[in-house]
Amino acid sequence: MLDTKRHRRDQVSIIAKILEITKKGVLKTQIMYGANLSYTQLNGYLYLLIEKELITKIVIHDKEIYKITQKGNRYLQTYRELLILMRKNSNKKDA
Repeated sequence: MLDTKRHRRDQVSIIAKILEITKKGVLKTQIMYGANLSYTQLNGYLYLLIEKELITKIVIHDKEIYKITQKGNRYLQTYRELLILMRKNSNKKDA
């Protein structure tokens, strides 16, 4: 059984959190605080997610807005399906 209260977050779950936050289009600071990342970590993830076309950066009135893409939505949906699958398998082992 996974101890979800005391393990470090993995990259996959951090990416899913960022994608969830960017559904409405948000500023960099909103992502940083919402995903509980340092500024350095945030920049690394934003670079990766833009490069992989999971989010897009839009400039509106000199503000950089980050928004999830269709590809990012597919990632998020697959992530959720895997979480459900893992919970079901974890419950079977506990029984």
